[in-house]
Amino acid sequence: MASSGARGTNFSIGGEQAEADPLLMEAFYESDDYRTVSSREDPRCFVIARTGGGKSALLQRLEEEHPDHVVRVAPEDLSLGYITSLGVMRYLDELDVSLDPLFIALWKHVLLVELIRHRYKVDSYAAKMNFLTTLREKIKRDPGKRVALDYLEDFQDRFWVEADERVREITEKFEEKINSETKGTFGLASNQVANASATVGSGTADTFATETRRELTERFQRIVNETQMARLNKMIKVLDEDILDSRQNFTYVVIDDLDRDWVDEKISNALIRCLFRAVLDLHRVKNLKVIVALRTNIFENLDFGHRTGGQEEKFRSLSLHMRWGPAELRDLVSSRLRVATKKHGVPVNSISDVLPRVNTARGDAFDYMLARTLMRPRDIIAFVNETFAISAGSGRTSWEDIKNAEDSYSYKRLLALRDEWKMTYPDIDRVFAIFAGAVVPMSKEEFTRRIDDAALLLADPYFRGTEWLDYMTSNMWNNPAASWVGWYGPLLALLYNIGFVGCTTGRQSTVRYVRMFPDFAERVSNLEAADGFTIHPAFQAALDVRVDSLRQSG
Repeated sequence: MASSGARGTNFSIGGEQAEADPLLMEAFYESDDYRTVSSREDPRCFVIARTGGGKSALLQRLEEEHPDHVVRVAPEDLSLGYITSLGVMRYLDELDVSLDPLFIALWKHVLLVELIRHRYKVDSYAAKMNFLTTLREKIKRDPGKRVALDYLEDFQDRFWVEADERVREITEKFEEKINSETKGTFGLASNQVANASATVGSGTADTFATETRRELTERFQRIVNETQMARLNKMIKVLDEDILDSRQNFTYVVIDDLDRDWVDEKISNALIRCLFRAVLDLHRVKNLKVIVALRTNIFENLDFGHRTGGQEEKFRSLSLHMRWGPAELRDLVSSRLRVATKKHGVPVNSISDVLPRVNTARGDAFDYMLARTLMRPRDIIAFVNETFAISAGSGRTSWEDIKNAEDSYSYKRLLALRDEWKMTYPDIDRVFAIFAGAVVPMSKEEFTRRIDDAALLLADPYFRGTEWLDYMTSNMWNNPAASWVGWYGPLLALLYNIGFVGCTTGRQSTVRYVRMFPDFAERVSNLEAADGFTIHPAFQAALDVRVDSLRQSG
């Protein structure tokens, strides 16, 4: 690309987010992960990755390739925020009533109806009646299936309305049952019912004496457990044998954006966990694959082991953790570059053709750039675009262009890391800032001093992360006899697991980062052995971190 006209100031190899990426379809890189997800034979259906790891792009590509066989269920269209904000849900949760049967039934209902609507184009009362007539004729010799079909009749003329209306209707009927039970079965006075949520919604479980509370819990749990589950499960059999009954009717359901901010984290986690259980039950449908995309940190917080009766191993065996290697990211960038430069009339075959030539002193420029990413498409696309913006129209980029672009790129990556984790760890960027000006690798003493400074943020009345930071540093204040790992291990593990720091141990000079060693921080012995600490290169420029080559080699 020798011509200075090959690139302009606005030249790029695409957007950093799938939703705003003009090259997503033209320059899509078909990775092994995509082939796994799109495979009708491979059962893995839970796509787990960090922000920017390519989950949404993968699902969009699937829709593009199979437009007539993909149903997208958007969480924002299901009134899930409405469900999590209902006082009755909070109240029952305080009573330790398991809402899982209700949530599983809701997910199965949504998925079942969306699949029927898609398969039979049900968008009116007449279309619904035609579908029911056809299906009744098909299953007329099976009494069990005929009973299951009555489930759909319960919705009468509401069958084809939008999914959020159906979810609201089911939830409101459930709320009415709880309110009626509170008033009727327990003979509560009107003021007690009001306290219990006016009817149930705004009260707390502490309103009642222990005996009444126990009775309420048991009765409400029975109501939850009776939520249409038997007929729904029979309808799944109908779905398998009579609706999606051939390979030509094979259907993918894709569910993304489950990481949006909801009202109550505990109940929203229960909703996601129950979605996983519903998907597990739907695995019996041969010509169906439900694909759920979820951020890594949310997946790890779902508490499968305690909440799903020992099904954690099943969920993990059906999970695909997206990871990118250097060769894949190089191919992805080159593929995008070919498409983008062709549009400008001067096609370029490889990213190596526009970066500085490899030399013994500085090495490979693309490897240098990759080392300053968390090995995600979004990171390397952003770095390449920043470099092109600096070097617009100058042919090959230079090392100076890359270094100049790194300042802006690093600052934006640090902001992105903050945004990725700020809901779970408010003001975590103030912890990042404590490492500004560090010389790396840091000794254990230097790292300890900075962690001590981070702990002192608890004294700042404007610090918004008091809850999580107090939890992680509690041993520092309350257990003077604890070991170094007892004091500093929780915060070190957090900073390691989110990709902010890396560790070296003993004579091992290779820095361990979470991408290559995801379980390193899970073992106390590893944290105890760590004696060198480095800020990830992606964030060094933003924090004015200096690398001491003598320390690094020594």
